[in-house]
Amino acid sequence: MDYTLEKLEVYQLAEAFSDVIWGFVAGWKTFEKDTVGKQIVRAADSISANIAEGYGRFFYKESKQFYFYARGSIQETKSWLSKCKRRRLVPEEVCNQLLEDGEKILVKLNAYIKFVSRSPKHNDKTDQPIA
Repeated sequence: MDYTLEKLEVYQLAEAFSDVIWGFVAGWKTFEKDTVGKQIVRAADSISANIAEGYGRFFYKESKQFYFYARGSIQETKSWLSKCKRRRLVPEEVCNQLLEDGEKILVKLNAYIKFVSRSPKHNDKTDQPIA
């Protein structure tokens, strides 16, 4: 089987998630875009970007560090979504769905980190390169 970043489910989910966020922020007024909009788009885009960077790293431990950054970006995005809901920038039901989607990505990312951590090569004291 051919393993590529683009076939990694957690990466696909993160890409779709950030595209949805981009879509609603693009329609906001200037003030909202310049304050909350830029922040939430950067945080959401950072999820898949960090997964991609980790996937492209040569050593497992280095890869995992980027997956941990992606986890932080998920939490940041969820924080911005909560602000969007409170400030009525996005309908409550849309925010609730996106918060659920973010949680789903977090669960899948944690499972992927666990998978990488259990790899025999990851546990080798020399931290072998990823094949």
